[in-house]
Amino acid sequence: MSQRPKENEHSSYFALYIKQAKGDQISAALNTGEQELIEYLESLPPEKWDHKYAPDKWTIKEAVIHIIDTERIFAYRALRIGRRDPTPLRGFEQNGYVPFYNVDKRTPASILVEYRSVRNASRTLFKHFSEEDLLAMGTASDQPVSCRALAFMIAGHEQHHLSLFKERY
Repeated sequence: MSQRPKENEHSSYFALYIKQAKGDQISAALNTGEQELIEYLESLPPEKWDHKYAPDKWTIKEAVIHIIDTERIFAYRALRIGRRDPTPLRGFEQNGYVPFYNVDKRTPASILVEYRSVRNASRTLFKHFSEEDLLAMGTASDQPVSCRALAFMIAGHEQHHLSLFKERY
């Protein structure tokens, strides 16, 4: 599977995430990130999932659902770009999603089931793109981005939040 994206395949904003992705191939980055996040989350006591490290920050439940939503959005962008849809894709306001997470009705187990399902779908999507598909360029959030950059953005975004969990929660 494809190597890491070049700098001209994404905006400088997303370089932070891409840099944090582990492995030089899409499958390794997605698999390693999944394994590390699951191991960490499964080690948490249930009450920790509702913890906020500051009043205006997300709980772990909210942050994991944010990871899931962002992966869905990035994978959707990759699908559109990989299929050569030239329509520019708009950004999204992540904080606007949080009130609709229904975290009070979610268990850690249900969130992990959803996470694994989304990751499996993403892994399958990227697995079946050709090298040409992965190199396809499109526009998302008013910035150029390649399909393969989106795969590494998914993996790196997850690593970014895992680091925050370990440092601040």
